[in-house]
Amino acid sequence: MKRTTLLHAELSGLIASFGHGDLLVIGDAGLPVPPGVRVIDLALTRGIPGIFDVLDTVLSELVVERASLAEEAAPDLCARFAERAIGAVTLMSHAAFKDQSRQARAVVRTGECRPYANIALYAGVAF
Repeated sequence: MKRTTLLHAELSGLIASFGHGDLLVIGDAGLPVPPGVRVIDLALTRGIPGIFDVLDTVLSELVVERASLAEEAAPDLCARFAERAIGAVTLMSHAAFKDQSRQARAVVRTGECRPYANIALYAGVAF
């Protein structure tokens, strides 16, 4: 029986399969998902779950080496992302962020409705 916080079976299985450098995108409800990229849709209703609820839970399971955000994100969003232990954080245009998402193993869709509330996480290693 799983003893950690992540109960969503599809997301838990995905994270367990991650290797060094694999990319996971956690996005708001409006982030376009590139064709061919797996989608794990957690959205229940507007704002639920919020991106930080999902991010904090994912960070409890996944070692993250670095992350990227869209530079258009509001300063309070950038600050909240930065206060988590996610390694080096790169800012890029939203267009570049969407292009980067094509390499993701999956995009996790949340119920977050704030614009540009998206983060790309690159898996690290535990040693």
